[in-house]
Amino acid sequence: MGNPNLPRRRLAPVTLNLPYEPPYDWSALLRFFAARAIPGVDQVEGDTYRRTFVLGRNQGRLSIAPGTGALIAEFGESKKADVVAAKLRRLFDLDARGKHIAAHLRGDDTLKHALKKRPGLRVPGVWDPFELGVRAILGQQVSVAAASTLAGRIATKFGKTAAKGHATLTRLFPTPEDLAEANLDGIGLTTRRAATVTNFARAVRDHATLLDADQPLDTFVERIADLPGLGPWTAHYMAMRMGYADAFPASDLGVRKALNTTSDKEVLRIAERWRPYRAYATMHLWASLSD
Repeated sequence: MGNPNLPRRRLAPVTLNLPYEPPYDWSALLRFFAARAIPGVDQVEGDTYRRTFVLGRNQGRLSIAPGTGALIAEFGESKKADVVAAKLRRLFDLDARGKHIAAHLRGDDTLKHALKKRPGLRVPGVWDPFELGVRAILGQQVSVAAASTLAGRIATKFGKTAAKGHATLTRLFPTPEDLAEANLDGIGLTTRRAATVTNFARAVRDHATLLDADQPLDTFVERIADLPGLGPWTAHYMAMRMGYADAFPASDLGVRKALNTTSDKEVLRIAERWRPYRAYATMHLWASLSD
């Protein structure tokens, strides 16, 4: 046994080199995450993304920024390096076959201009699917900024305090167990929205496979859409962020505006040509709205 009087040795920071297939639009991903950052949990500063995290009994903070043909991540937990690497590859869509996807979508006249203007556009991923689900619920019928504020209030009130060491990244996002029986009064949510959050937390707590990304897309969407207060749009949006390349929120107003149609049948007919990469097509449609 070690001498208990000796100070505990701090783990040296770990640096990961995470390559990707170019082109890769890091700036677009940062803008997406910056707009949706949860105060106290994650943030974007300059060209760097930072967040708090928990893995098992370990918690920490990480930062990730662009290198040459790769993203460079740094964090202080060496025992979980492989797990962190896998989660970061999902978060930043680093395993996408970008050239193959672009070649497939470029054959459609609807997307040809968008693909040319924004090569390397990726689908923003997710660190924690439960955090994503809560954030998606909070974003229903409110602005992106308002949803981020609400998420920050929930993290502050119900999330655990992160280890000392950073001025602003001070909270860990609550777990399903933290929110399953939480009283969300005073957060700024409607009664119905608060009930949706707690019901979602209970469902995730009680059904271990609910947010499993290994199940078929249709199964995932059906299970999420069946939860009270959720629905097909939220289910497909979550699926997109969780790595389902063919997820497609057909009812999305931005998608319909970009396609210049309000017909469900027409939207689905057009999108059929984009399979199995409808999630990437959706990102380009959303981006085209700023043109």
